[in-house]
Amino acid sequence: MINKVVSGADEAIKDLSDGVTIMLGGFGLCGIPENCIAALVTKNVKNLTCISNNAGVDDFGIGLMLKQRQVKKMISSYVGENAEFERQLLSGELEVDLIPQGTLATRCLAAGYGMPAIFTPAGVGTEVAEGKETRNFNGKDYLMEYAFDADFAIVKAWKGDTAGNLIFRATSRNFNPVMAMAGKITIAEVEELVEAGELDPDHIHTPGIYVHRIFQGNNYEKRIEQRTVRK
Repeated sequence: MINKVVSGADEAIKDLSDGVTIMLGGFGLCGIPENCIAALVTKNVKNLTCISNNAGVDDFGIGLMLKQRQVKKMISSYVGENAEFERQLLSGELEVDLIPQGTLATRCLAAGYGMPAIFTPAGVGTEVAEGKETRNFNGKDYLMEYAFDADFAIVKAWKGDTAGNLIFRATSRNFNPVMAMAGKITIAEVEELVEAGELDPDHIHTPGIYVHRIFQGNNYEKRIEQRTVRK
């Protein structure tokens, strides 16, 4: 059996270099790969293209990489909580592709399934459609959007085993499963790492065949982006 277990985040990203495209799982600050992001900040790789649901906040998540000017291009759905992102966008320092959330998820899914492109009604008739192929199916127009081509997918799971099988917990089961399928190299950090065979097969969300490297992370902060309670 291939040994997928690495000692930690530094070893997991050791061959991640300047200019690569990476997917980062999570929804807002929920279920993000905190240890790998910290290692990327320390390594200070530059000119990255990052595909993620959002850009974190100024002092957490991908926001830490933006603050250090490591990100050349951001491909996201929601970027409204990060002032540094806004500044870099408006100054022209950062390339940005804003993508509808369903399209973002489906382009990840297509990459994982080995499909080159998808057709979506989102964006038809808008400037988003400029330069893109449009086809009509059963009387309705759809845009062709290419599947993502990411060098690395970095995800965070609640529990995993040494064979790379992953279980996500609650709302952290967001973009993590589809991104785990889509990277040429998938890195998974988990809160608890167990031996192969210890996980209930019926509870596994991502089969280990998609995961190339896995390690048990530590010191998870699990910050809440916007806490809302009933008044």
